[in-house]
Amino acid sequence: MSDIAVKVSEPIALKARLTEDWLAVAIGLLVFGLALLSATGIDVLGWAVSTSVYNDLSLALNPITKSYAWLGGGGALVATYLSLLVVLSIGVAVLGGNVKKFALAFTAVFALAYGSWIGGSYARIAAVTPAEYQKFGIDWSLRLTNEGGFIIALLVGIVIANFFPRVAEWLKEAIRPELYIKIAIVILGATVAVTAAGRLNLASSLLIRGTAAIIEAYLIYWAVIYFVARKWFGFSREWSVPLASGISICGVAAAIATGGAIRARPAVPVLVSSLVVVFAVVEVLILPFLAQTFLWQEPLVAGAWIGLAVKTDGAAVAGGGITEALITAKAAAEGIKYQPGWIIATTTTVKIFIDIFIGIWAFILGYIWTNHIDKGPDKAKPSEIWQRFPKFVLGFLFVFAVSLWLALGSTPEIAKALPTVAGEANVFRVIFFILTFFSIGVLTDFRKLWQQGFGKLAAVYFVSLFGFVIWVGLLISWLFFSGVKPPLVS
Repeated sequence: MSDIAVKVSEPIALKARLTEDWLAVAIGLLVFGLALLSATGIDVLGWAVSTSVYNDLSLALNPITKSYAWLGGGGALVATYLSLLVVLSIGVAVLGGNVKKFALAFTAVFALAYGSWIGGSYARIAAVTPAEYQKFGIDWSLRLTNEGGFIIALLVGIVIANFFPRVAEWLKEAIRPELYIKIAIVILGATVAVTAAGRLNLASSLLIRGTAAIIEAYLIYWAVIYFVARKWFGFSREWSVPLASGISICGVAAAIATGGAIRARPAVPVLVSSLVVVFAVVEVLILPFLAQTFLWQEPLVAGAWIGLAVKTDGAAVAGGGITEALITAKAAAEGIKYQPGWIIATTTTVKIFIDIFIGIWAFILGYIWTNHIDKGPDKAKPSEIWQRFPKFVLGFLFVFAVSLWLALGSTPEIAKALPTVAGEANVFRVIFFILTFFSIGVLTDFRKLWQQGFGKLAAVYFVSLFGFVIWVGLLISWLFFSGVKPPLVS
């Protein structure tokens, strides 16, 4: 009888352990591990598709590495789709989902989402620099970089949600923004580590300044936004915590991480994430041009400001790239030629520490909630806090730590190959970001959102963002980065 009990309980325990968080960690580590093999000369992921800025659609797609050039762009796209379909279908089966429905829906989701990314890479949308203008024979573009594809994916999803609700319902099984963003964040650890390692010898002061800036900024941001949401707009704690985290720390990832830490209903971080993405789009379209006009003489202040103000990784890095292009062009017109890469590196540095701060803050909130707010007759045990802690953050920290160690403490050959490793992994990170933006768009049915209080959430975001977040971020960026200039081109 006891043997039967053990056998029956094993599948239950296994199912309990295999949560979406752990699945995201597993898939993220799988991608990182396969990419890491390229450092040993074994190119396992070189067939994955990458998209370049283009004026001729036939030249838009290519495999990551030349060793798989025989596949061509279309073959690389199909191979990427099939690999994701297999891995994610296995994951959905583990989570207890309907694999057949997922496979059919994911096919459409991938086609629409990646099609949006290809559209966003068109030169009229993505070209930024004068050199790109000359290369593609154009005299204007929206200057969004190819990250404009995120905006298109979001808009396509919104159109489907609001004008084709039956299609949105059919796609539902593959609309999993939390899973996609968690996988992307785990993979992001490699890119963040390589970026940090590559700047240590030139920009250690930026790392210190960036750390101090985000700690000061977010201790102010979070408390004030939480107060505004609770006292001015009357939101419950369940809504105020993800809202404060999403606006103050790092958008979608922070809202999901802290929402999970306090066990908010799934709809809460999804709604907040939709809000964050919408406002991030607005910021990317406005702030770089303000930075060019008013901060071109303080380029690193501008870079840090974009990192502190724009609340998603993709939008912030895109904003940093646009800001660098605009400011360097403005400075060059005045006879000042800055070395490229420093402004976007400052934006990235700030975002590095913000991403790490997500895990720390989620743990703090998990502790507070289990011991002082959502508690039983006894204080929460450490195991309860661990249960609430977002495990995908551990995946990010693990990938970051391993990558940084390899970049700084391994053999010169491996250290030299690590950017290639991060580049291959980053291709999949971008794809999961695209899937996230598209999925959030499909979940953004404005009629339902308005019924659920989206207008009130937007009011909190608008008041907080344009009332003080942008300006406090600018002040702190000025305090820490004013007078620190990029080196000039020799």
